[in-house]
Amino acid sequence: MSTRLARQGRLIDRSKQIEFSFNGRKLKGFAGDTLASALLANDQMLVGRSFKYHRPRGLVAAGSEEPNALVGLGVGDRFEPNQRATTTELFSGLIAQSQNHWPSLEFDVGEINSKLFSRFLTAGFYYKMFIHPRPFWKHIYEPFIRQSAGLGKAPDKALKDADNYEHFYFYCDVLVIGGGVAGLQAAKTAAEAGAKVLVLEEKSYWGGRTPVDGGRIDGLEAEAWIARTVAELDAMDNVTLRQRTMGAGVYDHGYILGYERLTDHVPGQGGPRHRLWRIRARQTITATGAIERPLSFAGNDVPGVMLAAAMRDYLVNWGVTPGKKILVATNNDDAYRTAIALHEAGVEVVRLLDTRETGGGALAETVRGLGIRVECGRAIAKVKDGKRVTRVAICAQNGEGGAREEIECDAVAMSGGWSPVVHLWSHCGGKLIWDEAQAHFRPDPERAPTGHDGKAFVVTAGSASGPLGLQAVMADGAAAGARAAEAAGRPAQGVAVIETTEVDEAQMEPVWLMPAKADIGLRMKTWLDYQNDVKVSDVQLAAREGYESVEHTKRYTTLGMATDQGKLSNINGLAILADALGADIPQVGTTTFRPPYHPISMGVIGGEARGEIFQPLRKTPMYDWHDANGAHWEPVGHWRRPYAYLRAGETVDDAVNREVKNTRDNLGLLDASTLGKLIVKGPDAGRFLDMLYTNMMSTLKVGKCRYGLMCSENGFLSDDGVVARLDEETFLCHTTTGGANRIHAHMEEWLQTEWWDWKVYVTNATEQLAQVAVVGPNARKVLEKLNAQAGGGMDLSKEALAFMEWKDGEIGGFQARVYRISFSGELSYEIAVSASEGQAFWSLLIEAGKEFGVMPYGTECLHILRAEKGFIMIGDETDGTVIPQDLGLHWAISKKKEDFLGKRAQERSHMADPDRWQLVGLETVDGSVLPDGAYAVGNGVNGNGQKNTIGRVTSTYYSATLDRGIAMGLVKHGPKRMGEILDFPGLDGKLYQARIVDPVFFDKDGEKQNV
Repeated sequence: MSTRLARQGRLIDRSKQIEFSFNGRKLKGFAGDTLASALLANDQMLVGRSFKYHRPRGLVAAGSEEPNALVGLGVGDRFEPNQRATTTELFSGLIAQSQNHWPSLEFDVGEINSKLFSRFLTAGFYYKMFIHPRPFWKHIYEPFIRQSAGLGKAPDKALKDADNYEHFYFYCDVLVIGGGVAGLQAAKTAAEAGAKVLVLEEKSYWGGRTPVDGGRIDGLEAEAWIARTVAELDAMDNVTLRQRTMGAGVYDHGYILGYERLTDHVPGQGGPRHRLWRIRARQTITATGAIERPLSFAGNDVPGVMLAAAMRDYLVNWGVTPGKKILVATNNDDAYRTAIALHEAGVEVVRLLDTRETGGGALAETVRGLGIRVECGRAIAKVKDGKRVTRVAICAQNGEGGAREEIECDAVAMSGGWSPVVHLWSHCGGKLIWDEAQAHFRPDPERAPTGHDGKAFVVTAGSASGPLGLQAVMADGAAAGARAAEAAGRPAQGVAVIETTEVDEAQMEPVWLMPAKADIGLRMKTWLDYQNDVKVSDVQLAAREGYESVEHTKRYTTLGMATDQGKLSNINGLAILADALGADIPQVGTTTFRPPYHPISMGVIGGEARGEIFQPLRKTPMYDWHDANGAHWEPVGHWRRPYAYLRAGETVDDAVNREVKNTRDNLGLLDASTLGKLIVKGPDAGRFLDMLYTNMMSTLKVGKCRYGLMCSENGFLSDDGVVARLDEETFLCHTTTGGANRIHAHMEEWLQTEWWDWKVYVTNATEQLAQVAVVGPNARKVLEKLNAQAGGGMDLSKEALAFMEWKDGEIGGFQARVYRISFSGELSYEIAVSASEGQAFWSLLIEAGKEFGVMPYGTECLHILRAEKGFIMIGDETDGTVIPQDLGLHWAISKKKEDFLGKRAQERSHMADPDRWQLVGLETVDGSVLPDGAYAVGNGVNGNGQKNTIGRVTSTYYSATLDRGIAMGLVKHGPKRMGEILDFPGLDGKLYQARIVDPVFFDKDGEKQNV
């Protein structure tokens, strides 16, 4: 049976019929329908089953606040669960399946929970029932709960998502979230002031509810004014309009996420399906409107019971009605508009119940003039249980006197007042204030979200601010646009006065329970949270059991959790809790609203990061040269670095040994571009680095370099590197390759959370610079040759550029920054040039170095060279439990500083324990190579009967320079045991023996690096 009306439906195109299926049943709708409106048009009242009790559920709302109509969309690699039918636009071939039932939607065995076990499934039942007896948990309770948990069915993990997704970055002066009349007016005001404006509208049409509710703006019908304003905005170069785009979350410092559904309504069109907008806005206006509240009466979840405004939406926008005989229940005047719209469409309104003894205002007179029976002080006692409304029992709202009367009807329109959509305002810390007149929480403009400068960066507009009348909504929208433009540095030339026509409304009356003195039997069937099956009696029970905090009650009862996030359930639930506690609603407060406003797809969160580019590989400017010249690649974080350069007939070990000997004897080149390069700048930069590093950085002179250690607040060594002072307020901090992003985040975390008032800025310049280490006895010669060929360049002599100094200048015609630092123990220059010139500079060095025996070397050669010199490697000599003192690095810890990160932790007794393992060198007795990670064993056994461990190998290599195995390790009392031979059992069954020696194996006095 079709419930489509003949004339209504402003959003549908009746000339374009669309076929779709629901639970395998072939149905038809029109272009412009949502899945929800098309289901209603086909008289599909039952759309799903509730989570806990598996009760039959129908449509309640018409927008993203809908709690019941969650369906699985698509099949195979395009299947997606938990999609709202109300926000899903109909398209040809759409396939939808209802959720949370077995074996079918109409007959669900899970309904036994409601029929037989509801008395045992009250609030917190999972905390109380599944504790004892313990043996039952693993075999009965846990499998049962796991089987019951969750909504919808997860996609088949074996199938790859067939769609693509993308991220998009956008910067603007003013972001307007919401394309209703207030949002459009705010955008127009800001744009006319010269601000760059972005407007996001979640739906596929502009104007919000106003075309449905009626009214005139600036002498035009609402739809005409909307069309004119959108056309004016679209013609402005400084305005961007996006439909089907939700403001998902508002975060600190003007960062906002938008969620755009690009092709959901036209699948197969190509291109990305969803787009995640990552927006930075100077000012954000949330013009997100208001949501109608349900009324709390027994059976208010029976299919056919619907919000009055939603029923009006379905009627006016899509020309469908949930019934032919409808009862309206309200505590405010807005529901009278629904009664009028239904009557004008030819639908019988059997009764209008108004809880207010004095009734409504002018709209009530209009309704009575249409011959509709209006009863004041009356309420719904109970809707008869079933799969759709058939009869409704009514009574006095005060619960006193008079027998109940039963009325035949097939749908109920309910209205409990309106609540501003405050979610986005609250995401970033905006506070709320209780509005007694409208019985809702609204944004408190005196406690707006503020940035680091203490200035507000979010304002609300229209009914999101609290006002509900059209005149007040338009005025608030214009004022919000002007305020945002001015705060963004674009003062408006005045605020437009918008003339509107509207009907005066009588004062609403807060109604939290119908009837006001409902007995426990009715409360047990009165629903607050449709999605999570939370009843009035559940909240009252939670209060009796001591859950006085609204956040505790939320978790105990699951009120307002999951995708609802308090959209429909919040205010009614808070009011019931307040009543049970004998407190006022403002005292109880609200729960925390968390982003996203409603769920976004997992695909769009990942964006392009999937498949081969799930973790994009990072390549240096010289990558192609390395790849063409035998590079054997090694992953280092996201980077790919040459492990060694193989020649014909060589093994990897052969190549490494060749590179080591050549670098020591002639000339080696290392691509060091991957090393982290963090620029720290500001008046407090030196002070900041003194807190981050164990040694003093503020005393470093311009032009000098200093090696530094960085510890976590727990005292453990986390990174090391060379710091160069560029000028009085600027430092460049080198980090390990794998540590650049981590250390950058570490710096920002401390600046933003602890030292937020320090004047310091940090930027990661790693990818802006290519860096080449020119290493070996011939290093200076090749650079002097390049300068001679170019007709001049910087002086690279020991006197002009001493060890641990840096200079800017010209090398071979390239503008470069040259650091005299060494991680190899050889004469070494690390030269940084612009990333765009990295390949050219490398090639020039290769060509010029041929006469000096040039060879590139990889990371393994680098590690061997540093191990020969006893230099530590973060990640080898450290494992998250090592402090600098364990590695003999006392000299790198300042005794002058009062504090640095990790200082107090290192003073704890455990950290100062003389029995901590300490760094030593290890030489095998027979010259072989110790196994990596091998443990040294001593006398005695531990509790497991195993020999006591007294140390471990941290780094081990074959040294081509020394022609024997060398290693570094941590050994108990190691520095005091020089010359002692330790046993290292290998996993291969062989016992290795190594002598404890000085960790510096080569050129102990550093003569080679200082030439």
